[in-house]
Amino acid sequence: MKQVLLKKGTIYTTEVSGPQIEKDMILVKTEYSCISAGTEMSGVTNSATPLVMRIIESPELFERGVKMLKERGIHDTWAVVKGKYEVGTPMGYSASGVVCESGTSMFQPGDRVACMGVGYASHAGYLAVPQNLAVKIPDNVSFEHAATAALGCIAMQGVRRAEVRLGEYVVITGMGILGQLASRFAVASGATVIATDLDQRRLEIAVQNGVRYTLNAGENVIDEVNAITGGHGADSVIVTASTNSNELLSQAFQMCRKKGKVVLVGVAGMNLKREDMYQKELELLISTSYGPGRYDAAYEEKGIDYPYGYVRFTEKRNLESYLRLISEGKLNISDIVEKVYPVENADQAYEALKAEQNRPLIVLLKYSDSREVTEQLVCNRTYKKPEKIMNVALCGAGGFAKGMHLPNMQKMQDKYRLYAVQSRTGSNAEAIAVKNKAEYATTDYNKILNDPQVHMVMICTRHNLHAQMVIDAMRAGKAVFVEKPMALTLEEMDHVVRTAKETGVPFMVGFNRRFSQYAVEAKKAVKNRKNPMIISYRMNAGYIPPEHWTQGDEGGGRIIGEGCHIIDLFNYFTDSEAETVSVNKISPKTDHVSSEDNCVISVKYKDGSICTLTYTGQGSKAYGKEYCEFFFDGKTIVIDDYKNIHGYGVKVQEIKTAGSEKGQFEELEAFYDAIMQYDGYPIPLWQLEQATGLSILSQMNERV
Repeated sequence: MKQVLLKKGTIYTTEVSGPQIEKDMILVKTEYSCISAGTEMSGVTNSATPLVMRIIESPELFERGVKMLKERGIHDTWAVVKGKYEVGTPMGYSASGVVCESGTSMFQPGDRVACMGVGYASHAGYLAVPQNLAVKIPDNVSFEHAATAALGCIAMQGVRRAEVRLGEYVVITGMGILGQLASRFAVASGATVIATDLDQRRLEIAVQNGVRYTLNAGENVIDEVNAITGGHGADSVIVTASTNSNELLSQAFQMCRKKGKVVLVGVAGMNLKREDMYQKELELLISTSYGPGRYDAAYEEKGIDYPYGYVRFTEKRNLESYLRLISEGKLNISDIVEKVYPVENADQAYEALKAEQNRPLIVLLKYSDSREVTEQLVCNRTYKKPEKIMNVALCGAGGFAKGMHLPNMQKMQDKYRLYAVQSRTGSNAEAIAVKNKAEYATTDYNKILNDPQVHMVMICTRHNLHAQMVIDAMRAGKAVFVEKPMALTLEEMDHVVRTAKETGVPFMVGFNRRFSQYAVEAKKAVKNRKNPMIISYRMNAGYIPPEHWTQGDEGGGRIIGEGCHIIDLFNYFTDSEAETVSVNKISPKTDHVSSEDNCVISVKYKDGSICTLTYTGQGSKAYGKEYCEFFFDGKTIVIDDYKNIHGYGVKVQEIKTAGSEKGQFEELEAFYDAIMQYDGYPIPLWQLEQATGLSILSQMNERV
């Protein structure tokens, strides 16, 4: 399909694979999409800024960069940062089209729908959209008008935040697309609207649609507003303009009456003056995009709606209201839909929005893509060992895969070759494939599994997808490397282990720490001990909010998702079967702290050893993340954050590294060597099963 991307200030249309849908999503064949003249054009400008300048100008990016430098060194850090900004960014967030596949009972194939959402309603031939970010289009509303729905919701939510009432004076600053729509909503609410802008043409369009007064923003609008309102000031000011200047909000406050409201829909400098607000007791309200539900993953991604009686207008209900107003003839937008370009000419569309004179208000892109056919999986193929170089298909091209596994494979070109890339987002897969000279990119996992040239599948998707993807890859006769965790439930784990035994394919879970030079050195020292040992491991994992995906159904929890690393280390060091596991979790006093990632796990092994993991999300970021102590036979070994190792009463090789060396490179070497030596398990299958099972039981807080 065709998709519009942005890279280094340049807009271009390219061919990428179409998306695949999941539960509670719909696949939409796009008819039209709408370019947001404000948000998207700002993105084009920012994208043209050199990478180094963007990092310097952003305190958050700079801090993250410094942290990564300390942990991974300058070469790996630059590779990660450079790789991130070399990938084209999908553009757009408002579109219309026809449902061609549905994963929810709310929509059926053939339904005409309007869609919204960054990352979902992009400028692309096909869209995978969650059910709460789409609504059916009334029969008498065109695809062209429905494509503006997201922008309509943004403007509508701003007017709702102002609580505009009959007879009020409302100032709307900026007569771009959001200002034009907001003014029409305010007029429909019975307000007397005062519009300000520098562009006379836009002011004239506003007057034709019910705006009573228009003011040139370059003149003394404060005095003009006071004169119009009898010296009282406006009841509310809705700011839809975009600027970094602090004067825009200061001016808005001065145009308000006592106890009035200023609603920020656009962008403005936020260094506020107390004297502008204090004496009038003014309210400053922020309008969040399309409305309630925005930025809530439970609402947008999982389809969990808010109760109608408590949240009357969610973002989806705003979307329905917008289309209903058009359908009933109460909102006319024909005069502001001014340009339509084929998606192939998207660069021309964006150029039109840069024009100094007669800049169009609404620009649409039109599509004519035909649908790609999804392949069916061919199962029960026998694994065949490659001659020398493993052709790898990367499935799930997120930050960790791009920042860790791909650079490591680049260093092992005599062993691994990136042959294909599969990702939910076609543009992301395509960019990574091109950058790494892979044969192709796709969004279709079955295409990967059916390709006889693919020797190994590397699975780096979200955790809830791992088990089934592993099983399918094994049945397709592929060697499988899956990032941890192997599974989220005991049932999934049993299925994976059973399939591994049945197929006999090489199999590896990304328990990398056991391959670190620090872990290998410690293992040498404890291997010939006479008595059981005690291992104490502290993981200062850092705070993650309870609503983060790793804490929910997709992630399975942080013990399953990360604590499993340490359980695997315990298995590695003891080489013993577990006898019992016990878990003690904290009892939080506040909701923002979770007991699920603040616990102590103790495993008793059949060799008599006791291993304890203290896992916490409450510690300081300034303190090291991981610290491991071994006590045995009058001896002690300490591994400090995989940066150094010391022995007390025992001789170990003193190793020091600038960053944390956790074995990610070495694990890929070990997997390759195991495959070539006809032993496809660098970690014994029983230990993979034990690490996964103990982690799941610990997350469930079950004692065995």
